[in-house]
Amino acid sequence: MMPLLLAAVLVAGAAPDDPVVPAPPRRVRSVALAPGESCPRPAGDEVVVCAPLDEPYRIPKPLRRSEIAAKNQSWVNRVATMDEVGRVAGGLPDTCSAVGTGGQTGCTQSMMRAWAADRRQLARESAAVP
Repeated sequence: MMPLLLAAVLVAGAAPDDPVVPAPPRRVRSVALAPGESCPRPAGDEVVVCAPLDEPYRIPKPLRRSEIAAKNQSWVNRVATMDEVGRVAGGLPDTCSAVGTGGQTGCTQSMMRAWAADRRQLARESAAVP
């Protein structure tokens, strides 16, 4: 067993030398390009990364502000939505509904909730922009 292991080590040591890995560049330059400009050429040991000003993000527009689909939401969000829909449909108090007794009492609360949700959405969108 030992001679077989020793032979394997010797064969592995006799492998050809690994190819030489080049050193990383000394300088990386990031350039924002106006429409119609071309990317400058790298000088020497340099990498130039160009990004257009009209499209500065790497994530495509359709993927940036996508809403979470209902099938991908947590059960807590699903139950809260079903509860709210059931309350409005049943005309329960504080639901701003024309159906049932006391449904008209929640219109101001509903407007305030919508306003707060809009403010949270705006804050989320502004925080997402670098």
